[in-house]
Amino acid sequence: MATTGITRSQDDRSVAELVRQFSEQTSHLIRDEMRLAQAEMSQKAKHAGIGLGLFGGAGLLAFFGVGALVTCAIAALALVLEVWAAALIVAGALFLLAGLVALLGRGETRQARPKPERTVANVKRDVEELKESRH
Repeated sequence: MATTGITRSQDDRSVAELVRQFSEQTSHLIRDEMRLAQAEMSQKAKHAGIGLGLFGGAGLLAFFGVGALVTCAIAALALVLEVWAAALIVAGALFLLAGLVALLGRGETRQARPKPERTVANVKRDVEELKESRH
């Protein structure tokens, strides 16, 4: 057989070489994608942490704002009543409001079930279907 001086081209590579190259490129691509995802999630977590901190600061400022409004309500009532009576009325109104909110919260927590009922029902149904398919 005469040689024509042509070396083996990329098209003439063996199947084993192609599979090896495919495997290497796939694992390299997956590693690169994982690094990108990790960097992306790290950046998002940083933004989420800053956002949560800002929400916490906003909540604290709102808490102080509510305190100022309570003080304002006491001062307004103090124009027609003694200061102690105004403070007592505002405190009573706040306790009444807290009791109502607690009752609403109690009703909501009673509706919460610790067992995921729909998921349990779905799993039971799947098990029954598997049992039936075996017979």
